[in-house]
Amino acid sequence: MRDERNNQILSTAALVFARRGFSQARMDDIVQESGLSKGAIYWYFKSKDDIILALMQRFFDTEMEKIQTLLTRSDEPSGTRLEYYNKLMIASVRQIEEEGLMPLFYEFYALATRQESVRQFIRAYFERFREMAAHLIRQGIAQGELAPSVDPDLTAITLSALYEGIILIWTISPETVDLEAQIGSALHTVLRGIQAR
Repeated sequence: MRDERNNQILSTAALVFARRGFSQARMDDIVQESGLSKGAIYWYFKSKDDIILALMQRFFDTEMEKIQTLLTRSDEPSGTRLEYYNKLMIASVRQIEEEGLMPLFYEFYALATRQESVRQFIRAYFERFREMAAHLIRQGIAQGELAPSVDPDLTAITLSALYEGIILIWTISPETVDLEAQIGSALHTVLRGIQAR
């Protein structure tokens, strides 16, 4: 029951924040939309900042779980696993878009430019992504699929930058950017550059 109520509050808060932004949204807005009492909301979360941090944790943990599944499939080539991650990520972005939560995604980054605690949180997420992606690339090098001259850490950061950048440009200009085609093309270009000859 506790998990169900917690998820109800976070799901409602996500919609409120996506519509109004973190700065304009109030706890009263979340109370009103959730159908719960103010006391019930405050029983689970002491402040709006607590809700924001919990939302970030939920969002980024979901992404980390997807990458973790790739590491357990070590019998498959690295390129195949990265293509699989592309599909998972695109499906995730599409779901976020359908739920009307894309603005929330960028609220996190905007907040990170102003609050050190949020910046540290997102930095830790990127570090985890870098470590996991670099590990996957090292596996590809060890299996002879990827070139031994490839720097796993630099390549992992490049992949992260490509994904984040493409999604940002697509969010701003969806009529000119085909999300699936662009992300597929970006990965194909990177793989061609790092594959063993």
